[in-house]
Amino acid sequence: MQNWHDRTVASGERVVDAPSQNWVYRALPRALWPYAQLARWDRPIGWQLLLWPCWWSAALAPQWAAASAVHTGLPNFWHLLLFVIGAIAMRGAGCTYNDLVDHEIDGRVTRTRSRPLPSGRVTRLNAKLFLVAQSLVGLAVLVQFNLFAIGLGIASLATVAIYPFLKRVTDWPQVGLGLAFSWGALMGWAGYWGTLGWAPFALYVGAVLWTVGYDTIYAHQDREDDALVGVRSTARLFGERTKPALAILYLGTILCFALAYQLTGGTSGGPAWPAYAALAIGAGQMIWQIWSLDIDDAEQCLALFKSNNLFGWIIFLGLIVSSLWMLSFPTHY
Repeated sequence: MQNWHDRTVASGERVVDAPSQNWVYRALPRALWPYAQLARWDRPIGWQLLLWPCWWSAALAPQWAAASAVHTGLPNFWHLLLFVIGAIAMRGAGCTYNDLVDHEIDGRVTRTRSRPLPSGRVTRLNAKLFLVAQSLVGLAVLVQFNLFAIGLGIASLATVAIYPFLKRVTDWPQVGLGLAFSWGALMGWAGYWGTLGWAPFALYVGAVLWTVGYDTIYAHQDREDDALVGVRSTARLFGERTKPALAILYLGTILCFALAYQLTGGTSGGPAWPAYAALAIGAGQMIWQIWSLDIDDAEQCLALFKSNNLFGWIIFLGLIVSSLWMLSFPTHY
């Protein structure tokens, strides 16, 4: 059996900001490694952050009091699984598309010039074919839902299409990312009910603000290179004012989530106290991010960016415990 150390990515095959020791390089033949890097399979944080709004919405939807006098229970577990597959496929497709659009820019930025396209390890034609293949997987997932959700999912492609171009024309490309990455806040609800309401819209707005916040932290890794090549970002826009900007963005996230919970409940029902307790814990995690942030420490920026996966778990588990609490004590609702 081949030793794991022999499977470590050689210097000419690795991406400088990606792990060189990952399951991708243990499980896949060497010829597929550049495609795994193109789809960011070796960096799961991207699909995890894309997944959370889907799961939050899927967990919140069954607690909609206006739909039934009786609490409808836990989220649809088949939907949760579909969202995982869809998030991996569409995040990979989005990254592939983004790399095709940013081919020349990536070749001029230290952190990205070793990616498969600018380094020449994948041709543009093969990247396009890989994009189609991943998109077809995403489509296969989408058609498992109701017609309303299918139409809503197709509509999300507009936000995905424009995002890579925003960094050339606005200081707020992170808003474009937020609009695309947060679409799941609508999809989870639509997949469950076949319609939308004010609650998922409030959740969506909160998720957009959250995305702008965490991607601002991420973008500080490239601030100097971005200035050299003319790429714009909220990291460059906020600069030394990043901490107060994050405080506003994250406060807006928490308030929008609390509003979504209230709109879900109406005059009765809706999430129980564990959901609100988790929201308070999530706010504490956000405060820790802001307090700890050093915008000149690239490694720390990456670590704080990744810590938002913990925030996702906090909010989701709060909603799950809320459902379990309501099922255990139905007379209170």
